[in-house]
Amino acid sequence: MALGGKIATWYEGRWHEGNVPIMGAADHGTWQGTLVFDGARFFDGVAPDLDLHSARLVRSAAAMGLSAPVGADRIEALIREGISRFAPDAALYLRPMMWSREGSAAIIDPLPESTGFAICLEELPMAQPGEMALTVSPFRRPRQDTALTEAKAACLYPNNGRIVAEARKRGFNNALSLDLDGHVAETASTNVFLVRGGEVSTPVPNGTFLAGITRARVMDLLRKDGITVQEAQLTVADFAEAEEIFLTGNASKVMPVTRFEEARLQYGPVARKARELYWAYAHGEV
Repeated sequence: MALGGKIATWYEGRWHEGNVPIMGAADHGTWQGTLVFDGARFFDGVAPDLDLHSARLVRSAAAMGLSAPVGADRIEALIREGISRFAPDAALYLRPMMWSREGSAAIIDPLPESTGFAICLEELPMAQPGEMALTVSPFRRPRQDTALTEAKAACLYPNNGRIVAEARKRGFNNALSLDLDGHVAETASTNVFLVRGGEVSTPVPNGTFLAGITRARVMDLLRKDGITVQEAQLTVADFAEAEEIFLTGNASKVMPVTRFEEARLQYGPVARKARELYWAYAHGEV
C-alpha cells in the first residue's frame, strides 16, 4: 500500500524505484505474520531520532524470534543513503522492516537465520494541526501475556485498524483504547497525553502498548522546560476532565485533540509548547 507519492525501496542489496514486491507467497512471514517494522520521519531536512528507530527495529526482530541480518548503524546509514534520492525539501515516511522467510520444523515459529530485510521510503506530507475528534473504542488492547506487545509487529495492527475504523463510522478521527483492566492505553495509532492544572499525564507503560520514541522525547523536552509530566494509570474519566489532550506519534509527531466525545477542547498552551519544543529539538535548536 503506497502512502503518498514517490517510493524508494532497498531490497536484496540495492535501491529500487517504486513499491517493489519483497515477500513470496510461501514466505513464513506472509502467512504466519512475523513481520516487524519501524517508522521514522524526514522533514525540513531532518530525521529526528533515526538512530533510536533503527535500534528499535533490531529489538523488535529479537522479540519476534528473528535474527537481524543488519545492525542499527547499518539500517540508519542505508536510510540516510535512500533519503538522498529525494528532493531536499521532501517529507518522507521511513520504514525499515524484517520478516521470516522460513519456519522451523514446527512450522509456526520462525527460523531466525531466514530473516529478510527491506526499507521503504515514501513521500508523505506532514499533517498540520486541525480538527481532531477523539472517542473511546469498544475494542481492548492485549496484554504482554496475550500478544507480542513488546515488538512493533505488523500482526498487532489489525486490531488498531478496527479501532480507528469503528471510530470513523461514528464521526471521530481516532479513539482511546483501553487495556483489559479498563485503563487507557493509547489511541489506535498514537500515544496520548492529557493536561490538567498545567500538569501533563500520560498512561504508564504496562506492556499493553508501545511507549513510543516521540512520546519519550516530548516527555523529556517538557520536563526540561519546567512542566510536570507524570506517567499514571488513567481512566476515561480522567480524559473527560482534561483541559487539553494531545497525541504523539511518528507520522505527525505532536497533534492537539479538539474534541473528546462531545466536549470541545482548546489547542492549548501546553500542547503548543510540546509541538514547539519538539520542532526545535528536531531542527537542532534544543
